[in-house]
Amino acid sequence: MAGASISRLRAAPSPRARVLILDDNVELVGSLHAVLMSAELSDGRAASSTIEVMTASRGDEGLSIARTRGFDVAIVDVKLPDMSGVDLIPRLREACPFGEVVLITGFATMDAAMGALRSGAYAFVPKSFRPEELISTVEQALAKVRLAREREELERRYRALVELTDVLVVGLDEGDRVALFNRKASVFAGIEPGEAAGRPFIDSFVPEEDRARMREAVSQARAGRTQEVETSFVDPAAAPPGVVGPPQVSSRESREAPAKRRVRWHLSTARGGTDESPLVYGFGVDVTERRALEKRAADAEALSAMGTLALNLAHEIRNPLNAAVLQLHLLGRHLDRLPIDEESRAVLHRKGRIVGDEIGRLSRLLTEFLELARPRGVVRELVHFGKLVGDVLDLEQGSAAARGIAIERELATDCVLLGDAEKIKQVVLNLVMNSLDAMKDGGTLEVRVFSEGDGARLVVDDTGVGIDPAALAQVFDPFFTTKEAGTGLGLSIVRKIVDQHRGEVRIESELAVGTRVTVILPRGR
Repeated sequence: MAGASISRLRAAPSPRARVLILDDNVELVGSLHAVLMSAELSDGRAASSTIEVMTASRGDEGLSIARTRGFDVAIVDVKLPDMSGVDLIPRLREACPFGEVVLITGFATMDAAMGALRSGAYAFVPKSFRPEELISTVEQALAKVRLAREREELERRYRALVELTDVLVVGLDEGDRVALFNRKASVFAGIEPGEAAGRPFIDSFVPEEDRARMREAVSQARAGRTQEVETSFVDPAAAPPGVVGPPQVSSRESREAPAKRRVRWHLSTARGGTDESPLVYGFGVDVTERRALEKRAADAEALSAMGTLALNLAHEIRNPLNAAVLQLHLLGRHLDRLPIDEESRAVLHRKGRIVGDEIGRLSRLLTEFLELARPRGVVRELVHFGKLVGDVLDLEQGSAAARGIAIERELATDCVLLGDAEKIKQVVLNLVMNSLDAMKDGGTLEVRVFSEGDGARLVVDDTGVGIDPAALAQVFDPFFTTKEAGTGLGLSIVRKIVDQHRGEVRIESELAVGTRVTVILPRGR
């Protein structure tokens, strides 16, 4: 059935070409009609089976036919009752952009012929022409029209393919300026289609750290060597500084503030025509999600290895730590009974407290390490999110006041989630403690909880020192920290717990201004 359908499609007759005769001489019009209908074309077909002839005696009548029915070739007398045939040419071409106009006249001069051609006429035929001369001219004009329409159809299909594909397509001229920028690339750049035309592609859409590699790849492609290169893709005017995290195209903030995305480019050179300069075409595939998944998989593998190591060493480490704490306590009591002066006793006690603080830090590090690596499942229970956050803030209120930090809260009471209350509490506690640590000279901590769609959103804002933009991409990595005594595991634990609840976490920060952490958790079922 499919083969038969294709055969019928290929055998379907093409529409008949329309020839418009515009002349007020009725006898001449009749003769032209007869000549065209009785002619045999160069391919052996009868003109009567491939051509439809329309006639008009006035310019306005011919324009009306052109606008309503169209034409392929118009045979126009230079002198019409209401206007000049030469003046009519641009109006006919406007009505039918692909149509061709053949002028005929009984007063043929070289200047008249040149003027007609400059006005857009396809040919200039003096009257008293031979029938075969007219037929040949019309047939050549029809061939030109057919080729122009075929080219337009191919270009339309090409444009549709370029615009509808889910691949980034860009074309660069000799100066590496944008000559082609499809819809997918416009979406990536966060600009309207057409805004990229003429802009330097590498300087505008490739971040500085990738520009040298991209220029080298384009140079190699221009020399005829197909290249592949992976770069980030970002419009500097659209991407805000300090936004990090996996892209979530379904979230409102991500659409308003797109982060850098990774693109794998395939670059090659092609010429648009014999007189055109070669263009470098780039076909880009979005690999952002793939790279994020690969990083998550690598992190998960590393955490799994750490978990095995942690579980094996936890017992061996905790026993010496507990013994050290006990001995340190006994040492302190023994110091109180030694016959030494109070100044020496105070010095020894101070050194003992330093040792105790360091042992406590090791114990906290081990606890966080185990929390991060331990493959413990998530308990599903009802969690009153606003109340849970409020409890954490009440717990840290005294510590914040002692540091000169004011806590402002806006906690919705209707946010109920299905999740692990202890784990979610750990997330909130880690974020609040990070914010407090960032405001050593006092400041304001603003914590908000509100419902959003099918989930809840937690926003923690501080007025602390902020995070260097160069370090933002690493803040979720285990053991990466910007604090002097930090373990580098707090935010890793946060991301792990949020991932377990199928949520998302993002960080925005500016040096000397502060940091905002946003956590979105689904309600669950």
